[in-house]
Amino acid sequence: MAARIARLLVLPLVLGLLFAGALIASGQIVLPPRWDPFAPFDLAEEPGFLTRFKFARARGDGDLCRAALARSGIAFERVPDRATGEGCGFTDAGRTATAGATRLSSPVVLTCRAALSLAMVERHALGAAARTHLGAPVTRVEHLGTYACRNINHAASGRRSRHATADAIDISGFQLADGRRLTLTADWSSAEPGRAAFLRAVRDAACRWFDVTLSPDYNPLHYDHFHLDVGGGRACR
Repeated sequence: MAARIARLLVLPLVLGLLFAGALIASGQIVLPPRWDPFAPFDLAEEPGFLTRFKFARARGDGDLCRAALARSGIAFERVPDRATGEGCGFTDAGRTATAGATRLSSPVVLTCRAALSLAMVERHALGAAARTHLGAPVTRVEHLGTYACRNINHAASGRRSRHATADAIDISGFQLADGRRLTLTADWSSAEPGRAAFLRAVRDAACRWFDVTLSPDYNPLHYDHFHLDVGGGRACR
Protein backbone atom coordinates (compact mmCIF):
# COMPACT_ATOMS: atom_id res chain seq x y z
CA MET A 1 0.00 0.00 0.00
CA ALA A 2 2.76 2.43 0.97
CA ALA A 3 4.59 1.76 -2.30
CA ARG A 4 1.43 2.41 -4.30
CA ILE A 5 0.84 5.70 -2.50
CA ALA A 6 4.46 6.70 -3.15
CA ARG A 7 4.05 5.97 -6.87
CA LEU A 8 0.86 8.02 -6.97
CA LEU A 9 2.67 10.95 -5.36
CA VAL A 10 5.79 10.70 -7.49
CA LEU A 11 4.04 10.49 -10.86
CA PRO A 12 2.47 13.98 -10.73
CA LEU A 13 5.78 15.42 -9.55
CA VAL A 14 7.67 13.86 -12.46
CA LEU A 15 5.03 14.99 -14.96
CA GLY A 16 5.12 18.47 -13.48
CA LEU A 17 8.88 18.67 -13.78
CA LEU A 18 8.76 17.46 -17.37
CA PHE A 19 6.08 20.02 -18.21
CA ALA A 20 8.06 22.82 -16.55
CA GLY A 21 11.21 21.72 -18.40
CA ALA A 22 9.36 21.86 -21.71
CA LEU A 23 8.10 25.37 -20.97
CA ILE A 24 11.60 26.52 -20.04
CA ALA A 25 13.11 24.95 -23.17
CA SER A 26 10.49 26.60 -25.38
CA GLY A 27 11.08 30.00 -23.80
CA GLN A 28 7.59 30.32 -22.33
CA ILE A 29 9.12 30.45 -18.85
CA VAL A 30 12.15 32.71 -18.52
CA LEU A 31 14.54 31.98 -15.66
CA PRO A 32 17.62 33.92 -14.54
CA PRO A 33 20.66 32.41 -16.32
CA ARG A 34 21.98 30.97 -13.06
CA TRP A 35 18.82 28.90 -12.64
CA ASP A 36 18.24 28.09 -16.30
CA PRO A 37 19.72 24.68 -17.20
CA PHE A 38 19.60 25.63 -20.89
CA ALA A 39 21.38 28.98 -20.51
CA PRO A 40 24.91 29.19 -21.97
CA PHE A 41 27.61 28.09 -19.56
CA ASP A 42 29.28 31.07 -17.90
CA LEU A 43 32.74 30.50 -16.38
CA ALA A 44 32.44 33.65 -14.27
CA GLU A 45 29.30 32.44 -12.51
CA GLU A 46 29.88 31.14 -9.01
CA PRO A 47 29.38 27.35 -8.98
CA GLY A 48 25.91 26.37 -7.88
CA PHE A 49 23.21 23.74 -8.16
CA LEU A 50 23.22 23.55 -11.98
CA THR A 51 26.91 24.15 -12.61
CA ARG A 52 27.90 20.51 -13.05
CA PHE A 53 25.11 19.93 -15.56
CA LYS A 54 25.89 23.05 -17.59
CA PHE A 55 29.64 22.42 -17.41
CA ALA A 56 29.25 18.84 -18.66
CA ARG A 57 26.96 20.02 -21.45
CA ALA A 58 29.49 22.63 -22.59
CA ARG A 59 32.40 20.21 -22.35
CA GLY A 60 30.56 17.70 -24.49
CA ASP A 61 29.77 20.08 -27.34
CA GLY A 62 32.60 21.82 -29.19
CA ASP A 63 30.51 24.82 -30.22
CA LEU A 64 29.20 25.40 -26.71
CA CYS A 65 32.68 24.90 -25.28
CA ARG A 66 34.36 27.42 -27.58
CA ALA A 67 31.54 29.89 -26.99
CA ALA A 68 32.03 29.61 -23.22
CA LEU A 69 35.75 30.33 -23.56
CA ALA A 70 35.08 33.26 -25.89
CA ARG A 71 32.54 34.82 -23.53
CA SER A 72 35.21 34.81 -20.83
CA GLY A 73 37.75 36.47 -23.10
CA ILE A 74 39.96 33.38 -23.31
CA ALA A 75 41.82 33.19 -26.61
CA PHE A 76 41.46 29.72 -28.11
CA GLU A 77 42.64 29.47 -31.71
CA ARG A 78 41.12 26.37 -33.24
CA VAL A 79 43.58 24.07 -35.01
CA PRO A 80 42.76 21.48 -37.69
CA ASP A 81 41.85 18.00 -36.51
CA ARG A 82 44.83 15.69 -36.75
CA ALA A 83 45.62 11.97 -36.76
CA THR A 84 49.30 11.23 -36.21
CA GLY A 85 49.41 7.51 -35.45
CA GLU A 86 47.54 4.61 -33.92
CA GLY A 87 45.46 6.04 -31.08
CA CYS A 88 47.07 9.46 -31.53
CA GLY A 89 45.66 12.73 -32.77
CA PHE A 90 43.00 15.17 -31.72
CA THR A 91 39.70 16.73 -32.65
CA ASP A 92 38.13 19.98 -31.52
CA ALA A 93 41.45 21.28 -30.22
CA GLY A 94 42.93 24.75 -30.14
CA ARG A 95 46.06 26.69 -29.33
CA THR A 96 45.99 28.79 -26.18
CA ALA A 97 48.59 30.73 -24.22
CA THR A 98 46.61 30.97 -20.99
CA ALA A 99 45.15 28.89 -18.22
CA GLY A 100 41.92 30.82 -17.97
CA ALA A 101 43.10 34.40 -17.48
CA THR A 102 46.59 33.46 -16.25
CA ARG A 103 49.33 33.04 -18.81
CA LEU A 104 51.05 29.75 -19.42
CA SER A 105 54.83 29.42 -19.61
CA SER A 106 54.39 28.67 -23.32
CA PRO A 107 51.41 28.19 -25.68
CA VAL A 108 49.87 24.72 -25.87
CA VAL A 109 47.46 22.69 -27.98
CA LEU A 110 44.55 21.33 -25.93
CA THR A 111 41.11 20.02 -26.69
CA CYS A 112 38.43 22.55 -25.84
CA ARG A 113 37.06 20.38 -23.04
CA ALA A 114 40.48 20.27 -21.37
CA ALA A 115 40.93 24.02 -21.82
CA LEU A 116 37.51 24.59 -20.24
CA SER A 117 38.43 22.44 -17.24
CA LEU A 118 41.70 24.32 -16.85
CA ALA A 119 39.88 27.64 -17.02
CA MET A 120 37.51 26.57 -14.25
CA VAL A 121 40.40 25.67 -11.96
CA GLU A 122 42.03 29.03 -12.65
CA ARG A 123 38.84 31.05 -12.27
CA HIS A 124 37.44 29.42 -9.15
CA ALA A 125 40.45 28.12 -7.22
CA LEU A 126 43.90 29.28 -8.28
CA GLY A 127 43.62 32.92 -7.28
CA ALA A 128 41.79 32.23 -4.04
CA ALA A 129 44.29 29.56 -3.01
CA ALA A 130 47.23 31.87 -3.77
CA ARG A 131 45.73 34.74 -1.75
CA THR A 132 44.87 32.48 1.17
CA HIS A 133 48.14 30.59 1.45
CA LEU A 134 50.72 32.87 -0.18
CA GLY A 135 49.33 36.38 -0.07
CA ALA A 136 50.06 37.12 -3.73
CA PRO A 137 48.34 36.34 -7.05
CA VAL A 138 49.62 33.83 -9.59
CA THR A 139 50.92 35.43 -12.79
CA ARG A 140 52.14 32.34 -14.67
CA VAL A 141 51.40 28.63 -14.75
CA GLU A 142 54.37 26.50 -15.74
CA HIS A 143 53.81 23.26 -17.61
CA LEU A 144 55.66 20.29 -19.12
CA GLY A 145 53.47 19.93 -22.18
CA THR A 146 50.14 18.73 -23.50
CA TYR A 147 49.93 16.81 -26.77
CA ALA A 148 52.32 13.88 -27.24
CA CYS A 149 51.76 10.62 -29.12
CA ARG A 150 52.76 8.21 -26.38
CA ASN A 151 51.58 5.56 -23.97
CA ILE A 152 50.80 6.04 -20.30
CA ASN A 153 53.99 6.76 -18.33
CA HIS A 154 55.99 6.63 -21.59
CA ALA A 155 55.74 2.82 -21.52
CA ALA A 156 56.84 0.86 -24.59
CA SER A 157 53.43 -0.84 -24.74
CA GLY A 158 49.99 -0.51 -23.23
CA ARG A 159 47.24 2.08 -23.33
CA ARG A 160 47.69 5.47 -24.87
CA SER A 161 47.98 8.43 -22.54
CA ARG A 162 45.37 11.16 -22.67
CA HIS A 163 48.27 13.30 -23.85
CA ALA A 164 47.99 11.37 -27.13
CA THR A 165 44.64 13.07 -27.79
CA ALA A 166 45.56 16.54 -26.41
CA ASP A 167 43.22 15.90 -23.48
CA ALA A 168 45.91 16.35 -20.81
CA ILE A 169 48.32 18.91 -19.43
CA ASP A 170 51.17 18.48 -16.95
CA ILE A 171 51.55 21.42 -14.53
CA SER A 172 54.98 21.78 -12.92
CA GLY A 173 54.93 25.10 -11.08
CA PHE A 174 53.66 28.63 -10.57
CA GLN A 175 55.08 32.15 -10.67
CA LEU A 176 53.72 34.76 -8.25
CA ALA A 177 53.34 38.50 -8.73
CA ASP A 178 55.90 39.19 -6.00
CA GLY A 179 58.57 37.17 -7.81
CA ARG A 180 58.31 33.94 -5.86
CA ARG A 181 58.28 30.70 -7.82
CA LEU A 182 56.84 27.40 -6.67
CA THR A 183 57.54 24.01 -8.19
CA LEU A 184 56.10 20.60 -7.44
CA THR A 185 59.63 19.25 -7.06
CA ALA A 186 60.73 21.72 -4.40
CA ASP A 187 57.51 22.67 -2.67
CA TRP A 188 55.15 19.71 -2.47
CA SER A 189 56.78 18.84 0.87
CA SER A 190 58.01 22.34 1.70
CA ALA A 191 58.36 23.33 5.35
CA GLU A 192 57.68 26.96 4.45
CA PRO A 193 54.16 27.93 5.54
CA GLY A 194 51.71 28.13 2.69
CA ARG A 195 53.67 26.55 -0.14
CA ALA A 196 52.62 22.94 0.32
CA ALA A 197 49.12 24.04 1.37
CA PHE A 198 48.73 26.06 -1.83
CA LEU A 199 49.79 23.15 -4.04
CA ARG A 200 47.39 20.79 -2.32
CA ALA A 201 44.56 23.29 -2.67
CA VAL A 202 45.22 23.47 -6.42
CA ARG A 203 45.33 19.66 -6.63
CA ASP A 204 42.01 19.36 -4.80
CA ALA A 205 40.39 21.97 -7.07
CA ALA A 206 41.67 20.21 -10.18
CA CYS A 207 40.00 17.03 -8.96
CA ARG A 208 36.68 18.86 -9.15
CA TRP A 209 36.98 19.97 -12.77
CA PHE A 210 39.20 17.34 -14.39
CA ASP A 211 38.37 13.65 -14.73
CA VAL A 212 41.84 12.55 -13.64
CA THR A 213 44.19 14.48 -11.36
CA LEU A 214 47.48 12.89 -10.37
CA SER A 215 49.98 14.53 -8.00
CA PRO A 216 53.25 13.51 -6.30
CA ASP A 217 51.06 11.53 -3.86
CA TYR A 218 50.16 9.16 -6.70
CA ASN A 219 53.56 7.65 -7.57
CA PRO A 220 57.24 8.65 -8.03
CA LEU A 221 56.71 9.34 -11.73
CA HIS A 222 54.60 12.36 -10.78
CA TYR A 223 57.05 13.85 -8.29
CA ASP A 224 57.47 16.99 -10.41
CA HIS A 225 54.02 17.70 -11.85
CA PHE A 226 50.24 17.51 -11.69
CA HIS A 227 48.84 15.38 -14.49
CA LEU A 228 45.37 16.70 -15.38
CA ASP A 229 43.20 15.05 -18.02
CA VAL A 230 39.67 14.65 -19.32
CA GLY A 231 37.89 11.94 -21.25
CA GLY A 232 39.30 8.93 -19.45
CA GLY A 233 38.44 7.34 -16.13
CA ARG A 234 38.10 8.98 -12.74
CA ALA A 235 40.96 9.47 -10.29
CA CYS A 236 42.02 12.05 -7.70
CA ARG A 237 45.35 11.27 -6.08
